[in-house]
Amino acid sequence: MKTLYAKLLEVQQEIGSIKKDSVNPFFKSKYFDINSLLEQIKPVLNSKGILLLQGLTHEGESLCLTTELVEAETGDKVTYTAVLPNLGDPQKIGSSITYFRRYALQALLALEAEDDDANVASQGLNTKEFAQIRNDFEKGTQYTIEQWEKMSYEQKKILHQMKLSKKANQ
Repeated sequence: MKTLYAKLLEVQQEIGSIKKDSVNPFFKSKYFDINSLLEQIKPVLNSKGILLLQGLTHEGESLCLTTELVEAETGDKVTYTAVLPNLGDPQKIGSSITYFRRYALQALLALEAEDDDANVASQGLNTKEFAQIRNDFEKGTQYTIEQWEKMSYEQKKILHQMKLSKKANQ
């Protein structure tokens, strides 16, 4: 059985960069919103048997956000707790929670943030496309030449390692 850390390594390899798809007009900067981030990472985590939990707790008088990545079968987990700023205003607290949820996930998974569309194009297939090809490959379906040509070096390397692993297990 693979350890939690081995599974998290696979998650990192499969996810790659996260695209900053939202714009903050006040600061004129790009960011990835929490729903977009979850849409990209949860399917990959879940496919590896890793459960994502994020909840609020207290440490003394301070409100905290706890993020856990739990290996579903063994219960092994990695935890990160952030003490949230004491803002008083519920609207500001809500914004702070969302902000810390995003950055806790980015930190725990060591995700790279990508906001240059040209750089994204050079990354190969997007996460969903590659995840589908990888799942099909695990079931014995071969990828097409067109798919191979669109893959990044890292994506090709992952499939090559899977192929070698299959041969070793035969």
